Amino acid sequence: MNILEIRNLNLGFSTNNGFYQALFDVSFSLEKGHTLAIVGESGCGKSVTAMSILNLLPKNAKIISGDILYSGESVRELSEQDYREIRGKKIALIPQDPMTSLNPLFTIGDQLLEVIKIHQKLDGKDAERRAIEALDAVQIPSAKERFKSYPHEFSGGMKQRAIIAMALACNAEILIADEPTTALDVTIQAQIMELINNIKRERDMSVILITHDLALVRENSDKICVMYCGHIVEEGDTKEFFEGPLHPYSKALLKSLPTVRGISLETIKGQPPSITQIIQGCKFHPRCKDCTDTCTHEVPELKIISDSRLCACHLC
Repeated sequence: MNILEIRNLNLGFSTNNGFYQALFDVSFSLEKGHTLAIVGESGCGKSVTAMSILNLLPKNAKIISGDILYSGESVRELSEQDYREIRGKKIALIPQDPMTSLNPLFTIGDQLLEVIKIHQKLDGKDAERRAIEALDAVQIPSAKERFKSYPHEFSGGMKQRAIIAMALACNAEILIADEPTTALDVTIQAQIMELINNIKRERDMSVILITHDLALVRENSDKICVMYCGHIVEEGDTKEFFEGPLHPYSKALLKSLPTVRGISLETIKGQPPSITQIIQGCKFHPRCKDCTDTCTHEVPELKIISDSRLCACHLC
């Protein structure tokens, strides 16, 4: 059963130089209890897609067309007040940077209490008990004492755990984890992902994992969407993807991963185009070594290749 569906989402930004489209017919679904990974280089549209789901877009952003369905119901036309009943309470966010996401002027406990009071309608001792339970759930030692700590008294990994506690304090059904292991060392990264996976299993929660780290995706997702320049270029079962990627961009990404000692890594030539750069045909064709004449003037459709695989490439 799908708990979340994105249907043909088109979005752009107004600038002093005009309006530029950033997302092109983005569509995917998230099954209950599953983890969907959205991967791609910086600027490909991963985080903008997540912010669209949460209705947290900047003022100069505009959804041109498409729909967002939560539990089968469209949320596109909801008022901001109604959206607050979903955001945080039903769909929670782990923001990209744990170091700057906490307010340094307030204790961890105060920031947790604010979330709980807004979404759980609890107060006083009941709210404090729920907050300490949330810190316990993310394995912060001596939670009752650390409840009174300020962010600067926490390590990077502890700050990330506190942010996860805030995201989970209201028993959300969907967790959007936007680069949840950024700026953390490898050991702490593994602990954070293990924590998210354990909580996911315990609560039958659904997760959207946004990352550029394919090694993280291999171990922590059921399904993968590969994005490039605002387009989904490949979608499918994670295991099948790593066994045999379909799109030239996906193949290039996997070939850039460290594997066997002694085998040199391949690189993808060039840079991803900026949002203002107009490219005819497939957006990846200037960097694609398999490019054909068709690729230079026809945009490939995301088409079904098999029961669990989709690909947007003229060669598929």
